[in-house]
Amino acid sequence: QVQLVESGGGLVQAGGSLRLSCAASGRTFSSYAMGWFRQAPGKERELVAATSWRGTFTYYADSVKGRSTISRDNTKNTVYLQMNGLTPEDTAVYYCAARSGWSPTATAYDYWGQGTQVTVSS
Repeated sequence: QVQLVESGGGLVQAGGSLRLSCAASGRTFSSYAMGWFRQAPGKERELVAATSWRGTFTYYADSVKGRSTISRDNTKNTVYLQMNGLTPEDTAVYYCAARSGWSPTATAYDYWGQGTQVTVSS
């Protein structure tokens, strides 16, 4: 089992930045690929960024590409999502998730955090 706890969400003005963190505990964090998902009211959950277990491979959704960076520190069992140039369209609950093996797709994530709310005001 892997337990995931997100933090760093909040209210920010358009154009601002946030860094989300996801702290993991339980089984070996470094063996899992990690992803950040988001779900806005009335919309489907989408994968916004993912990283392989060593950070060698990354994936970004077109909606955040160029203004977001996913990173991980396996010594701290933590994955981060730095988001810049935020717009109201980024408002959503953000979840981190873990899966075995790397794939730039939204499938096969076995472990999920509870989510952190990001609200961007115009």
